[in-house]
Amino acid sequence: MDGSEGARGPFETPLFQDPEAQALRRVGVVDVGSNSIRMVVFDGAARSPAYFYNEKVMAGLGAGLPETGRLNPEGRKRALAALRRFQLLSEGMGVAPLTVVATAAVREAEDGPDFIEEVERETGLKLFVIDGDEEARLSAQGVLLGWPEASGVVCDIGGSSMELARIDSGRVGERVTSPLGPLRLQGIEGGRKGRRAHIRKIVDDLVTRIGARPKHLYLVGGSWRAIARLDMERRGYPLQVLHEYEMSRKDVAATIDWIEDARVEDLRAATGIGEARMALVPLASEVLGEVVRRLKPATIFVSSYGIREGLLYEQMPDALRARDPLIEAARFAEHKDARQPGFGRSLFKFIFPLFRAMRPDRKRIIRAACLLHDVSWRAHPDYRHEACFDNVTRANLGGLTHEERVFLGLALLHRYKNSRSESRLLPMLGLLTDEAIRDAEILGKAMRFGAMIYADAPEEMGTLDWFPKKKVLRLNLTRRAEGLFGEVAEARLKSLASALNAQTEVRRLR
Repeated sequence: MDGSEGARGPFETPLFQDPEAQALRRVGVVDVGSNSIRMVVFDGAARSPAYFYNEKVMAGLGAGLPETGRLNPEGRKRALAALRRFQLLSEGMGVAPLTVVATAAVREAEDGPDFIEEVERETGLKLFVIDGDEEARLSAQGVLLGWPEASGVVCDIGGSSMELARIDSGRVGERVTSPLGPLRLQGIEGGRKGRRAHIRKIVDDLVTRIGARPKHLYLVGGSWRAIARLDMERRGYPLQVLHEYEMSRKDVAATIDWIEDARVEDLRAATGIGEARMALVPLASEVLGEVVRRLKPATIFVSSYGIREGLLYEQMPDALRARDPLIEAARFAEHKDARQPGFGRSLFKFIFPLFRAMRPDRKRIIRAACLLHDVSWRAHPDYRHEACFDNVTRANLGGLTHEERVFLGLALLHRYKNSRSESRLLPMLGLLTDEAIRDAEILGKAMRFGAMIYADAPEEMGTLDWFPKKKVLRLNLTRRAEGLFGEVAEARLKSLASALNAQTEVRRLR
């Protein structure tokens, strides 16, 4: 789409004003897994999930299950205590009743039904036990919540199981489940050799059923995120955000070798991964190595969204699912925090002539930047540019690659400051090409100038024309706008022209 979109597009009726979206506010879900139990309360009205509350307990319900056939007694106590706390919290937040789902450990343990009854008796919560097929479907929907255009295979690992699901065109396709959770692998006989033969046999069957060579592989689950965090450490990766972190098959292989050769204590010290999670990483890495070897995905992404986000997605009508999560989250932030909510649309229209030739995915980031250009205005003026960069690069935003995060953060930095000399930012700029750095600077300086020249009625203030072949940037000022074009505004226009390597012209309209 170009800058002339009408009622539809990224500036259509705000999602957070839609009655169907309002119904999704304060959605509370609990995932009772084999290893951990997590409660999340979403403020879901902005399409990109906002985590109003998020708490995890490493209960270890499935520890020892393969040997005993029963839930771990200590894990059961911890799980019940956590669920009792979560129920009380949800009542205090006004989000009751919670949606509570239980996965492999509870569905497979012989005392699973007894545990379900105990939970309902002690807390009033009803546990919905889902099978492997449904677990795979919900995890895949969680990925679609953050990646509406996702295409490939979702791989979700829990403590006692691992699921694969095909996704494409916003839909979940073929799904398969397996007993390849690291808690279950602890009981496999024959040492490492026997365990790896066991993993290889199961993965071979899964890939035969789901198909190899997907465009992308999306990793869901705490063990996968821990391995990705270790990959960041090995590579010296500068942006510590796991969601949409990208790895190649070679990266995964190198990190698995690194994990095998390192001491667990050293890995924990370097990354801060918890002891309970780190204990499962070596086993999980054996599974991941075999999955990647057999599937042969073109690229591998980490998703922080899974079953819990899939439950939120489940409640969204198709019209809401179709919205862009990045644009909707940016719109919600503008509505909540900007000095002039709604101004982002006018700013985008004003600066669009500079970016008319850019590819569509970059124009989308420009729209988001315009919506976010003023949401950090409350920060101290001396540090506002840094706050903009930090907020965007570390924000909980879906539909945003790491390169796009840094591009957006750099553009917003230049919205408030010409220079980017802070040394702490320089490593992250290594994720961008020189051309992208230049484009981000131009975008930031365009917003910096546009925010100054515009007033309450932007359509009456004038326009920008850009002549790239002539290297001429022309400002067309209406009579009403002349009073706004003071020396500071003129300096900002010249700074923008300098970034474009262009000359300026100011034409006064009569």
